[in-house]
Amino acid sequence: MILVSACLLGHDCKYNGGNNDNAAVHRYLEGKDWVCFCPERSGGLPAPRLPSEIRDGRVYSKAGEDVTAEFRLGAERALAFCKAHGVDRAILKARSPSCGVHAVYDGTFTGKVTPGMGITAALLAENGVALLDEEDVAALIDKEKTSKEV
Repeated sequence: MILVSACLLGHDCKYNGGNNDNAAVHRYLEGKDWVCFCPERSGGLPAPRLPSEIRDGRVYSKAGEDVTAEFRLGAERALAFCKAHGVDRAILKARSPSCGVHAVYDGTFTGKVTPGMGITAALLAENGVALLDEEDVAALIDKEKTSKEV
């Protein structure tokens, strides 16, 4: 079973009230068992909301409000959801303070990224859930397409 960031499947839960609907993710999921989840909404954050970034191990909104508790609650609920649904893999939103798998925005709200994981991604990884982001999925699809063409 695969957990997928809800925003990647077109759910309007992104900080700006929109989504990150991703055709490659939809394609990858064809014929697979999956469930979607938004840890930020599950942690009590509204959509829309101010963007948030990780700085010094805490999560802050652009206005400087510490929203770490909401992000941690969302991560804990995501882990419980994974356990309840037999999830062993997840496709998460790249660079998100919740879901970033390889890197996250650096906390300066300047668009700069730094290596690291979002709060939910880190908790899932610590508990044995294999992680990909939508960019990894696109690369997998490209690799599959190339190998079929050869």
